[in-house]
Amino acid sequence: VQLQAFGGGLVQTGGSLRLSCAASGRTFSNRALGWFRQPPGKEREFVAAIDWSSRNTVYADSVRGRFAISRDNAKNTVDLQMNSLKPEDRAVYYCAARAVVWATANERDYVYWGQGTLVTVSS
Repeated sequence: VQLQAFGGGLVQTGGSLRLSCAASGRTFSNRALGWFRQPPGKEREFVAAIDWSSRNTVYADSVRGRFAISRDNAKNTVDLQMNSLKPEDRAVYYCAARAVVWATANERDYVYWGQGTLVTVSS
């Protein structure tokens, strides 16, 4: 699976941004997908994940209620809708895929990674 994330940019505090990730290569629909981020000078951290069926989602506490992950298996895409953005949301955002259907928050469970897309939130 090859993943490519896009949609990052500059947004003001309180604003919204939608990230998308397109997958190609192997079967996409039977894999859990996730978003992670790496703030400047910090370790990469979990943001959100969704299982193969979209029935189950997992969110980091820091984004729950503000971000929403969704997927379209027909289009081989996974999106991250980010609302009420805060300066601390500034990071490079990565999409990732597991080799199995279940969503987790553990970075080590993800075997395919896309390149990052930068999100900057101005105060």
